[in-house]
Amino acid sequence: MPAGGDRQSVPPEGGRFPGRAPVDAYGNGGFRFARMSHRGSILMLPSAIIGWHVTKPDEISLEALEPALAEASSIEVLLIGTGRNLVPLDPKVKSDLEAAGVWPEVMATGAASRTYNILLAEKRAVAAALIAVDDPE
Repeated sequence: MPAGGDRQSVPPEGGRFPGRAPVDAYGNGGFRFARMSHRGSILMLPSAIIGWHVTKPDEISLEALEPALAEASSIEVLLIGTGRNLVPLDPKVKSDLEAAGVWPEVMATGAASRTYNILLAEKRAVAAALIAVDDPE
């Protein structure tokens, strides 16, 4: 995802954009949002958008989702984009998230990005864990 023109690049892993922003584009191994581009997966939390080390669905764990759990009281639904295709979440991870009061909705990254934008526009308490894809569906 080229940075292009007046876009800034968000530093990978540990890069942090304070606040919320819709996903402007995804693909080419990253995302564009808030006039910035980020290569790699991201967590879109109520407090910030941060780089996420997960690159494939089997890496999604409670530990990987810890930043979302830390903000559980501000999250109504956690959209989990599992890449190009929907891959079911490990049942243990799903039940642990629900026990913490976070309701996961799993879908392909493209669908999760679009759903996030809609819920964000509705001012819903939404967060997203999005695995980067090379080619959008």
